[in-house]
Amino acid sequence: MSVKEPEKSGAVPRMADVAKLAGVSKMTVSRVLAGRDVSPSTTQRVQAAIDSLGYLPDASAGMLSSGRSEFVVALVPSLVSSNFADTVRGLNDVVSKQGLCLLLGDTDYHLEQEALLVRTLLRHRPLGVMLTGSSHLDSTRQMLRQAQVPVVETWDVPDDPIEQSVGFSNADAAATMVRHLYDKGYRRIAFIGGASMLDHRGQQRQRGYLTALTALGLEPRIIEHGESPITMSHGGESVALLFEKWPDTDAVMCVSDLSAFGAIMECHRRGLNVPRDIAVAGFGDFEVSRYCTPSITTIAVDPYDIGRRAGELLLAGANARREGLPRPSAVVVTGYEILAREST
Repeated sequence: MSVKEPEKSGAVPRMADVAKLAGVSKMTVSRVLAGRDVSPSTTQRVQAAIDSLGYLPDASAGMLSSGRSEFVVALVPSLVSSNFADTVRGLNDVVSKQGLCLLLGDTDYHLEQEALLVRTLLRHRPLGVMLTGSSHLDSTRQMLRQAQVPVVETWDVPDDPIEQSVGFSNADAAATMVRHLYDKGYRRIAFIGGASMLDHRGQQRQRGYLTALTALGLEPRIIEHGESPITMSHGGESVALLFEKWPDTDAVMCVSDLSAFGAIMECHRRGLNVPRDIAVAGFGDFEVSRYCTPSITTIAVDPYDIGRRAGELLLAGANARREGLPRPSAVVVTGYEILAREST
């Protein structure tokens, strides 16, 4: 069944306009939009009016009446990192199958920015919130707990999770890499990280490095240089600083594969052979680590799986909340592995 073509107007179409064009009440339009019991012929007429007018329903109004939002929130520290992008992709693949949308926020490694985003987005009652890491302002924790919205922290194993978490110990992974270098015969092992305290996962990796070196009876050699996020240029500059202070260093662990790539390029410029003169290891198994010459020894994690599992936990928590059941509590520890390549 068709409806009469509306007159052209510059005004934004309202529900009343749809009702008038379809010849029904506003309540009937509302029932059609909510998917409630309306006759097929009436539904067809209302939908034709909606299409003709280009009417967009007020999502917030629908959410208030149904008690269910149509989106989940994901907050990441950087949109540049391919690993965080893969985590978001894993989350989106899960929630999109349920007809939900993903709202993405970039905290730029600042806890204050994270708090601002959380405060703003909670006003729209999201179905769930995925956070990166376990370091947050007390105000952020309080807001999320008071909102009683499902929360999953990722890329870490929190000592005091807000609710649920999916991740691994960055400190343990870094310590494993140090032991790998030690087993390969290296004894003068350095660490290259950022100068900023904002990258909490980087700080955890540095702590893991120190813990392993202490256990092995080795002296630490730490270069802290660059603001988050750490880039290739930071890696190259850090290696230059390292050689100035400890020219006899025989291996260096970098906080990420990007800084490891920059470090290797600086070694090339200096005429040094990697790994004969110095071994270089990274973290994250970025694509650049596989195609660098030499290929970079790194710690591989599965960022997509972290996002996928986070999405499943958020949906389970949302379903429990909707049915009035206690929300599940889970700490999912994901794996990591050393990928020994040419650079060590």
